[in-house]
Amino acid sequence: MIIDPIGDLLTRVRNAYMARLEEMTVPYSKIKSDILRILKKNKYIIDFETIEDDGKKSIKVILNNLKITKYLPNFKRISKPGQRIYVGATDIKKSKNGKGIFIVSTPKWVITGYEARSLNVGWELLCEVF
Repeated sequence: MIIDPIGDLLTRVRNAYMARLEEMTVPYSKIKSDILRILKKNKYIIDFETIEDDGKKSIKVILNNLKITKYLPNFKRISKPGQRIYVGATDIKKSKNGKGIFIVSTPKWVITGYEARSLNVGWELLCEVF
């Protein structure tokens, strides 16, 4: 039983990068799929797809090749199950002087911090990727 599925996703991706894997699988959930969509859009991963095996869904993630990119992304979980962090749209700042992104969960969708500021929405600050 996984207590923190978002933290588990970030840890699995970080460990796969450290082990120099090309692809990995994680159990499926909608919020994980939304976070991976943001990571793909910002080029932290190459691609992901939902696969179904014996009635159970999982997500196959294709990672960047570290020999080519020479960049290991860092993932930091901010809002945890024991302490939720909520922010307004004006409280979302730049991550690492614009070199990273914040991922924010709003009542309707999961978006980056830049999009949340431009749409003037805020809610739960999930994680930071840099």
